[in-house]
Amino acid sequence: MIARLRGQVDAIEDGRCIIDVGGVGYLLFCSSRTLGALPQSGLASLLVETQVREDAISLYGFASGAERDWFRLLTTVQGVGARLALALLSALSPDELIAAIASADKSALTRTPGVGPKLAIRICTELRDKAGAMPGGATLVVGFAPKGAMADALSALLNLGYRQAEAQAALARAAEEHGPDAALDVMIRAGLKALAR
Repeated sequence: MIARLRGQVDAIEDGRCIIDVGGVGYLLFCSSRTLGALPQSGLASLLVETQVREDAISLYGFASGAERDWFRLLTTVQGVGARLALALLSALSPDELIAAIASADKSALTRTPGVGPKLAIRICTELRDKAGAMPGGATLVVGFAPKGAMADALSALLNLGYRQAEAQAALARAAEEHGPDAALDVMIRAGLKALAR
């Protein structure tokens, strides 16, 4: 079982990379988020999930523990295989996944190719109770229901064209930094800053 690889980035391709460890090139399937965090060349360290099937041994690489944990959780849902889990993690960060599942925002999930309305409902239903305990979004609670300035800031971000899941995740980070009772303008600025990261 391979849990982590540290070596030279040999190649970055669409949906995968090759890490050279002591002269052996390991092919890892990764989300676009993880691939974007890798240097074009040089040393890299990735957490690895190893999946063994009758016809193949596949390695999946992750830049963060939160992303790996979400991959493991997503693949417990019937109809979500490893490739689809990576597609979801490419489209949504762990924070955005928590917000989407907590608010049953099916449209955020269906933006991922291969995720239709029925599968989005299944993901929300099966993971609703588990999402709040997942890493990458401890500040978000299942059933995110903003009030006061937080609700106004959420409305402002939605009017600017941001998706509900990403706006909620950004405002949760803003509330963590400035407190949930911060002024409206502070929340909007902090939310936009979090969205720009």
